[in-house]
Amino acid sequence: MSGELTQSVIKRIIRQVGLECAAQGQTLSETLVAFMVKAVVLDPRNDFNMDRILTENDLQDLIQLCVTRLLDTTNPSLSTIKMQVYFDMNYANRDDLLSEQERVLEGKLSPVLRAITEVGPRAQEEKENLYPKIVTYVLLRSGLGSPTDIEAVREVTAALQSVFPQTEMITFISLSKKDKEQQLKDLAMLVTGIRLYNKQCLKGGSGIDDLPAILNEAIPSATHTVDERLNSCQLLAHQYTALLESMQEDPHRRSRLSTFKLKEALFNVRQYEGFLSILLSDAITNAREVESLGVQFEAAMMVLKNTMQDKTSIESKDVFPLFMELSKLWTGFQDAKLLLSFLTNMTDNLQQFWEIHSQLFPEKMLTSLLEGVTVKSDEERIKETMGTRVNVSDFKDQEWLFPETTDDFDALIIQYHGFCAHSIGVKGLTLVGNPAIGILKHKEKCYVFSSKEAAYIFAQDPDKFIQLNVEKAKEYPELIQLLELHHQFEYLVPHAQARNAKKCSMKPPPKRDSSTQTDTHILPPTIVRSYEWNEWELRRKAIKLANLRRKLTHAMQTDLSHMRRENFTQVYLPKDVSTQTKRDNSSNVPKPQIFLKGLRGGSSPTTHMVAVDLTRPLDET
Repeated sequence: MSGELTQSVIKRIIRQVGLECAAQGQTLSETLVAFMVKAVVLDPRNDFNMDRILTENDLQDLIQLCVTRLLDTTNPSLSTIKMQVYFDMNYANRDDLLSEQERVLEGKLSPVLRAITEVGPRAQEEKENLYPKIVTYVLLRSGLGSPTDIEAVREVTAALQSVFPQTEMITFISLSKKDKEQQLKDLAMLVTGIRLYNKQCLKGGSGIDDLPAILNEAIPSATHTVDERLNSCQLLAHQYTALLESMQEDPHRRSRLSTFKLKEALFNVRQYEGFLSILLSDAITNAREVESLGVQFEAAMMVLKNTMQDKTSIESKDVFPLFMELSKLWTGFQDAKLLLSFLTNMTDNLQQFWEIHSQLFPEKMLTSLLEGVTVKSDEERIKETMGTRVNVSDFKDQEWLFPETTDDFDALIIQYHGFCAHSIGVKGLTLVGNPAIGILKHKEKCYVFSSKEAAYIFAQDPDKFIQLNVEKAKEYPELIQLLELHHQFEYLVPHAQARNAKKCSMKPPPKRDSSTQTDTHILPPTIVRSYEWNEWELRRKAIKLANLRRKLTHAMQTDLSHMRRENFTQVYLPKDVSTQTKRDNSSNVPKPQIFLKGLRGGSSPTTHMVAVDLTRPLDET
């Protein structure tokens, strides 16, 4: 930030606030303290001017305000922020969770894997102990039993020997490290498939749980638990909303309920509802995945049984792919179990942020407050407005979207988490929006409304109401995540550069101690065996080579053998050659001799000239 808190000052404030809270018996995470510091600075009621440099007194006031808010355990706003930080730091979708689990498994297996792949062809003692290490690796990677279970180790050893006998160890050791790792993974899958088939045939299965049956029993129970808690928080959200609406209509009731932090409580319930909805969706997806896996597993097992059919021997190319397929499907069951455990833990841990409502509003008190108040559910509110919609002709410069005119209408990204864009900033209420009224598209963003009147008011000046919502989020910082307003506060949300655009995470960059190790011999050895340092040995080899030069190699070919190998000959093709020489030659011709008679004249007055040609003919020369 320019002109206000620098990063070093922010870190000092966060550290000081954390120390003072710890002194009061509250140990808080750095992420929570950082968010609270930014939230206090954002709140316009605290009068921190962001356009000037904060003095030392301002910093002390900021620290005290943060400590006060962090120690106020009766404030639903603090509980909501804690819930948001916890969920953001701990929740992971299916792909992220499984990739993290795979990374952890690889870390646990790395010592055993390294001990197997680094054995060289000359380590005779290590080669003898290599096969038991492979058995341990296969058992650990499959997750079906423990290396301390003797029966499980025997089953794995027997299955491994059927596909990878010890006679193939020499070939295995000569492979590269990458090929060794890939073969070990393939062996683990094959052995897992064989053990699962043997368990189905009642010939083994020590340490293998019946995961399909366990999941089919546990998933409905976990889903039912999440669904019950979701219904409870939705009912409470409807009650809080009804009370807040009655306060705006009845001044007497407003004075009576003004001391209760109903808005903060409503925001807390809505956030809890949003997180439970995510967990419920994941649980339902997991249940469908398990159901699909169960059908595929039964089909694959049936195909394998039909292929085997009490045969004493069978081609590996026919049965190995079936064993691999069984292993992949079983891995899916293991992933589903991991995801179910994760969702159950998340649901149980979120419950602690819900307990504040029983302290603020005991059941008897809430019942008395609701006397004479009509409580409407979100479904009832949507049903009341289903017959109304915006008239597009009333707006010339606004774009409205409707189900019948918009492709992928249900896939549109709605701002404010689907709540009415008008009621948040004006009333401070999170009323569910009804897309059937019409979705306003303003500056490439979509907004929904709880009533036609709210849509008309908002559409007259959208930027004004959007700014009102931003100001409301400054006053109640938990709205930043609840309404997904992170893009509005990108410069103030802690660790914004590490956030995922979809998750809007407040998670700081992960820090951990790590170490790396370089393999001793990554590449094959490049030792030149023919190298000699002894000069006399080199001279002996030189003399030997010199003697070989005087030796002749003879070969002969017969009529029966000349077709058994390819022979090649090469000749120079003939070329046209011409030469030219110089020759001197001469010829002689007769000399012309022509005489003229009568040039001097005569007795006659007229001159008569006669030409006499005395030149010799050519043939006489």
